Amino acid sequence: MDRLLEIIKTLLNKYREIISYLIVGGLTTVVSMATYYLCVFTFLNPKNPFELQVANVISWVFAVAFAYITNRKFVFKSKEKNFLKETFSFVSSRVGTLLIDMLLMFLIVSVGNMNDKIAKILVQIVVIVLNYVFAKFFVFRKESEGK
Repeated sequence: MDRLLEIIKTLLNKYREIISYLIVGGLTTVVSMATYYLCVFTFLNPKNPFELQVANVISWVFAVAFAYITNRKFVFKSKEKNFLKETFSFVSSRVGTLLIDMLLMFLIVSVGNMNDKIAKILVQIVVIVLNYVFAKFFVFRKESEGK
């Protein structure tokens, strides 16, 4: 039993960043999805392509704010002193994945006629992976990784 606990502890330490990112990414997805669903169930019509994108952007704004704070503090443990530069890099990378999100939602829902709630889940999987890559290698990279 002690050996098993030691193996688990070693794996958790080795993959701490990825595990933390998956937890934070999951929570960010909850924030995004909850905001999106709140919008489309209360005041926006997802069958209208413009309103679909408005709901998507509103959910994105809430998710990015949550994600920046939690990724900076808990996942990548950033010590970057240039807060504005880091924030700009983070938001810029998220704008890129927002555009991908919007394009995929348009293609899948507006062109492909898939249910918007199911499409949103599928698109979020793609977005989570891309966000990790951008955050790790472009936004929160350590100085030794950047050289």
